[in-house]
Amino acid sequence: MSPNYEIPPGSRRGKWHSLFVLSLITGTLFHVAPQVWAQSPAAQPSPDVIVFTNGDQLTGTLERATGNSFVFKSDIVGEITVTADKIKELHTAGKFVALKNGEEVTRTSKKPATISYQDSVISLSDDTSSSTVETVPVKDLSVLIDDATYTKEVTGNPGIFQDWTGGVTGGVTLVEGTNYGETFTAALNLIRLVPSVAFLPPRTRDTVDVLETYGKLTQPVIPQTTPPTPDSVAKTNIFHADAEHDKYFTPRLYGLVGLSFDHNFAQGLNLQQIYGAGIGYTVIKTPVQEFDVKADVHYERQNFVPPNTSNDLIGSSFTELYHRTLPRKILFTESGTFIPAWNDLSIYSAIFDAGLVLPTYKRFSLNLDLQDNYLSNPAFGYKNNSFQFVTGVTYTLK
Repeated sequence: MSPNYEIPPGSRRGKWHSLFVLSLITGTLFHVAPQVWAQSPAAQPSPDVIVFTNGDQLTGTLERATGNSFVFKSDIVGEITVTADKIKELHTAGKFVALKNGEEVTRTSKKPATISYQDSVISLSDDTSSSTVETVPVKDLSVLIDDATYTKEVTGNPGIFQDWTGGVTGGVTLVEGTNYGETFTAALNLIRLVPSVAFLPPRTRDTVDVLETYGKLTQPVIPQTTPPTPDSVAKTNIFHADAEHDKYFTPRLYGLVGLSFDHNFAQGLNLQQIYGAGIGYTVIKTPVQEFDVKADVHYERQNFVPPNTSNDLIGSSFTELYHRTLPRKILFTESGTFIPAWNDLSIYSAIFDAGLVLPTYKRFSLNLDLQDNYLSNPAFGYKNNSFQFVTGVTYTLK
């Protein structure tokens, strides 16, 4: 006969407590699981629709508008530009900002809204109340900007390493024979505009330029002597670097701070360094060309080869810059700078540069550039002027 014993009350309570928790979890899972399985995938936003004046319709995405031209992208026909007179209605799911001709843009002046177009008028609606908050006749429209672009370009602040454009150039020449030589060229040209789109007024501009040309030519003595005469060696080493930050007061007038460094073995110049501030003005600005003039006041220090003479100068830089886009996307650039010293009027320098960038394949281009440097006070025995013509392959960063 088996012995009689009882389960302690505490153990019974623990058992019933565990069963209760388990049933609660199981019930919850069976209640939630069908709801999860029944959920449908997130609804995709409805496409934008253009209704043409002839009754045809096209679905896709409205990208932007400039004046009376609307840029629309469709999976069927790709990206197209449609003038307002061919559109009867336009309905979009995205948000846009409409800027009128001559309207000044500030960081808080506009709020993106849903738009529709009918009877040559763009209507912007508030999502919360679906009421029309603004109407813009298409004849008064300057540009229509999507929400993402407006937020990035108008209200955003890009980091120091963001939104740079420009190119990297490299070239090499090798000669092997009785005499042998080598020439290496490298250049870096970077620019950053904030905002980066042409239809918004500029706030800031940053530029960085670096150019290095190094060459070495070795010529043996012919006929050779006894004892042997060492080979003659001719070297070329020209280096230039500059950086500038512009802050716009108006769409054309800006203040600037900048620095530059120059080394030119052809003039006996070890290092010339300039640190200054000034103003600039954009005289001409169109989609195909731009012409700027600027001036500064700066501190300048020059150091030459032995006997290591040096000059501490207060001077100015007077600069003009021009660039133009030619047919077939060929880019022509030209600049000239005159740098007098005010505490020693006998000392001055000048730099002239002109170049062509010829597109070849995708982001690669052929670069042709000439630069002329003049220095009124070169080191003893060196010439005032140095001229170089540089060819290379340029890779466009963006």
